[in-house]
Amino acid sequence: MRRSLALLGLPLMMIVAGCAPVGTEPDESGAASGGSGGPQDRPGAFTQRAAAVAQAWQPDDAWTTGFVPLQEPTVLVGEPDFTPQTKTAFQAGWYRATVDLPDRKPAEGTVRFPHGSTRVPLVSAAQAYRELRQGDPGACPGPTDPAIPPAPAPGGGPDGAVGSRPQGDCVALTVTRVELGTAPVHTTRGAAQVPAWLFTVPEIGAVVARVAVAAEAVATPPAPVPPSGPPEPGLVGAQDIEAIEGATLRYRLGVGSCDTEITPLVWERDHVIVVGGTVVPPTGGCDEMLNLHPAEVTLKAPLGARPVLDVLSGSPLRVAAG
Repeated sequence: MRRSLALLGLPLMMIVAGCAPVGTEPDESGAASGGSGGPQDRPGAFTQRAAAVAQAWQPDDAWTTGFVPLQEPTVLVGEPDFTPQTKTAFQAGWYRATVDLPDRKPAEGTVRFPHGSTRVPLVSAAQAYRELRQGDPGACPGPTDPAIPPAPAPGGGPDGAVGSRPQGDCVALTVTRVELGTAPVHTTRGAAQVPAWLFTVPEIGAVVARVAVAAEAVATPPAPVPPSGPPEPGLVGAQDIEAIEGATLRYRLGVGSCDTEITPLVWERDHVIVVGGTVVPPTGGCDEMLNLHPAEVTLKAPLGARPVLDVLSGSPLRVAAG
C-alpha cells in the first residue's frame, strides 16, 4: 500500500561526511566492515545502492548548459514573518492584487550562474501573477468580495499597519507592488540569480518572487534510472532538500510512523552526491503513514553544482518550497 504523508516533528540527526555511521568504514567493494549482511550492515547496503545510483546517472547536455531549476518557481526573498494563517495562504497560493499588473512581455533577461550566463525570454507580470495565484481561501471571502476592504496606503490604518485581511482562519495575501528583478534559485549549474517578478506582500514582511523565465526556456531533469531490484529492508529514501549552507546539507527522509534508529547517510563523489538513510522497521503492525523526518549531513566540500540524488529512486532532489 502507498503511504499517506504526514510531518514528523523529530529532532535533527547528524552524521559525519561519508556513507556509514561512525565506526563502520566501507571497503572498496562498497560493503561496510563490521557487518555480515544482517541489520548491522544496512550502511553497507546503502553504499552499494548509492554507487549503483551514481553509476546510472547520465544527465543530458541541458543539465550543464541550460536552465534547469531544482526548486519551485515561487521563491521568498527576505525572512518572512509568517503567522499560521499567512503561512497557509502562501503555501496555497491565495493572493489579491491592489496594483496594476502589466501584460506586456519585457525584453530578454539573463540567468547568471556561478560560471557563465544564459539569455532567456521572459513572461509578463500579469502572467507571473496568474501562475502565482492559485485561488481564494475556501471558507473565507475571496479577493473580489466586498467584505475584504482594499489594503490601505503605506502608513495608514491603526499603528501604521499596511495591508488588511478578512476575519477568521483563512486569509488572502495582498500584493501592493510589483517590479522586475532577480531571485536566487538552485539549479543544476549551482545557485543562480534568475530574472523574477518581485511581489511585495506586507502581511509577511517579505517579497514573494515568481521566476519570470518563459516555459520554453526551462529544461527538465532527465528521467531517473533506479537500480534494478528492490532496496534492502531498512533503507529509506530522501524526499527533498530543505536547505544548503556551504557544506551542510539538510534534507527530509520518508520514514514510517513506527520506524526507529533513523540514521541519515550520504555517499559523496566529486561529481555527484547520493543521500538517504536507514531505519529499524517495526516487528509488529503499524499504520501506512509516510512521515517526513528532518536530516542533516556534512559534506567533504560545498555542494556547488553537484546533483543530489535519492538512494531509492535515483531522482535528483529539489529544494522544498518555503
